Amino acid sequence: MAKRWKNWAGNVVATPMAIERPSSEAAVAQIVTQAANQNHSVRVVGSGHSFTPAVATSGVLVDIAALSGIRAIDRAAGTVTVGAGTTLNDLNRLLDAEGLAMPNLGDIAYQTVAGAISTSTHGTGYRLTGLAAQVAGLRLVTGDGKILSATASENSDVLDVARVSVGALGVITECTLKVVNSFALRAHEMPMKLDDVLNNIDELKTANDHFEFFWIPHTKWALTKRNNRTSDALQPLPPVKGWIEKTFMENYAFGALCRIGRMRPSLIPRLATALPSSGSRTYVDKSFKIFASPRLVRFYEMEHAIPSDGLPAALRDIKEMIERKGYLLNFPVEVRFTAADDVPLSTSYGRESAYIAVHVYQGMEYGPFFRDVEDILRQYDSRPHWGKIHHREKDELSTLYPRFSDFLDMRNRLDPARVFANDYTRQIFG
Repeated sequence: MAKRWKNWAGNVVATPMAIERPSSEAAVAQIVTQAANQNHSVRVVGSGHSFTPAVATSGVLVDIAALSGIRAIDRAAGTVTVGAGTTLNDLNRLLDAEGLAMPNLGDIAYQTVAGAISTSTHGTGYRLTGLAAQVAGLRLVTGDGKILSATASENSDVLDVARVSVGALGVITECTLKVVNSFALRAHEMPMKLDDVLNNIDELKTANDHFEFFWIPHTKWALTKRNNRTSDALQPLPPVKGWIEKTFMENYAFGALCRIGRMRPSLIPRLATALPSSGSRTYVDKSFKIFASPRLVRFYEMEHAIPSDGLPAALRDIKEMIERKGYLLNFPVEVRFTAADDVPLSTSYGRESAYIAVHVYQGMEYGPFFRDVEDILRQYDSRPHWGKIHHREKDELSTLYPRFSDFLDMRNRLDPARVFANDYTRQIFG
């Protein structure tokens, strides 16, 4: 009997013919084999944090949540093997108990490992790559139901391509990730005028291990965050202060402002001034607690990667467009940075990148604004995040990735019958 499924943001709804929850790799292989024999499609769901219809299917939806936990630790190699359905939040705590950590993370940790790497999820740090480039091995079930292991010494050509796959090559069941010894970060958060940030962006991004900022539309302010490794003793925010500033202010109070803005959009510019424009805070905590924060306010998101030297001009173009067209926005515009990597479908393939992410509060119109931002960023050779709203199609995407054809060749090899296809993969891969 078909069941209804929707993603975290609620903008994608699907009615798969069945939702399967396998507890082993063998069970995954059996599900895929049966579906292929019956000409049914298969898509995989993790935590549902993609804003694109990457998961949507009328066929079989495979929930990999039960494929979780640490399977092996190789301290000499600096790797950890985990079930693909392990959430980043759980992984962080499991690694911390072993004195280990991910070298870089995004600011949300609800995604599964497989979902995060498959969509080219990243954190920030101009010397560091996104998560997919930290993958040292993986196991996946291919379109004919066979189990394939891909490492540097076995099926290395598969590993090369499959680290970012948008679920089009098979069901990832296990990942081996490069990890480091656990470390602390000193976080320094302070507001700056947007012009000052953009005029000094090269220094800000290179002088800090991890730098990001959030421009508050309708204001001249940006909230900046500098995270740097430290051997100092932990000095986390006091529990009550931390809850007030991180959970209450950034979620409940911010959510209340968003709801008011949704009911009375004309108030949004005035409400924007309620976000901090003075004061700062500094604290030291374990890396994973600094990288990711609770996100209780739901939204829609689009994010594009551009060559990092184009960031100031691109953001100024977006700011000018917002003012000219009169868009009323109650969410900050987020900017982050990563190093170049060698993953064929990574948004940072072959170039140091700046990421510009725009958000719209759940229940508000986002289409025209997102399209206008996308049109601006096209002029900067932008690549869309595979898991966030965009309107690109295969012909355009193929010009943005030098090794796009290598991915398509691997898809023909691992899934010639297109068992793992849906409308979204047809849009982006043909």
